[in-house]
Amino acid sequence: MIETDILIIGAGPTGLFAVFEAGLLKLRCHIIDALPNIGGQLTELYPKKPIFDIPGYPSIQAGELVKNLREQIKQFQPGFTLNETAKTIDKQADGTFIVTTDKGTRHHAKAVAIAAGLGSFEPRKPLIDNIADYEEKGVEYFVKDPEKYKDKKIVIAGGGDSALDWTIVLADIAKEVTLVHRRNEFRGALDSVEKVQSLKNQGKVNLITPAEIVGIKGNGKVESLVIEKEGLTFDKEVDYFIPLFGLIPKLGPIADWGLEIEKNAIKVNNALDYQTNIEGIYAIGDINIYPGKLKLILCGFHEATLMCQSIYSKIYPDRKYVLKYTTVGGVQGFDGTVKEAEKPVVKSIQ
Repeated sequence: MIETDILIIGAGPTGLFAVFEAGLLKLRCHIIDALPNIGGQLTELYPKKPIFDIPGYPSIQAGELVKNLREQIKQFQPGFTLNETAKTIDKQADGTFIVTTDKGTRHHAKAVAIAAGLGSFEPRKPLIDNIADYEEKGVEYFVKDPEKYKDKKIVIAGGGDSALDWTIVLADIAKEVTLVHRRNEFRGALDSVEKVQSLKNQGKVNLITPAEIVGIKGNGKVESLVIEKEGLTFDKEVDYFIPLFGLIPKLGPIADWGLEIEKNAIKVNNALDYQTNIEGIYAIGDINIYPGKLKLILCGFHEATLMCQSIYSKIYPDRKYVLKYTTVGGVQGFDGTVKEAEKPVVKSIQ
């Protein structure tokens, strides 16, 4: 059983920033996310795309924002349960919660914050009749450990940032990397497109366009793919097939938790603290809905801040919290580190 003050469901930017705000209040956090990496959509869908509405950053790449958020919360030592989906929630007699994942990991928390963005993500799968027979037997929708593909023959399908980025990374690891896309044009960062072009020119990457994977062959595991190009089909020998066509957002098991749902989002009390209809369960970021709701990262940051103040008051009803600006009080981490402004020097002028 993992014990924590606040259990955060969702490791996107809103969930990550909630760790910082909770840490200022000496509240510990643990995060569950169905994806293998933190960052949510920012990491999985557009890590190299610029974001222009983060205060203080005229422009920042999505992946860089995630990196900065992780650095910001590091001193508060959050725990992570990644690549697992929060499946059930049980409220205890004392008002705390036990949340169990699809892999049986149990978490005990004093409050639950749902920061799941647009919901749990499922990979968008290509329309190949027998693809389910080869999942985890050569068909992989996420690259969890690049070294797994060392000296292997890989085919990646897709035309976005993820497909381009993993083609670049695996080109130096795998024995052979082939990128298949149904168009000649790619929708990704220009830098990534140019790197793949360079790798193709060097003979380090095979590029097949415009083409599609229409079949999979193998005996218990993937052995070859059927590729269609310009009306003709041919077989391509392969060890792993990695289709990267984006992710489909779904509420998933959260929809069965007894929360009030409207337009596939969770209704919250935005007049106070973004609490749901179940006391002790909050929803922040894109997952929630209320009058005037805007699905912006900066709004999620604001919601996370007010939520943490509310949770602190519920956990410690007899304590009076006095807000101190970090410019004055600094930031004290659970790991013993302290970030604070330099103390003024007391010295007379002669």
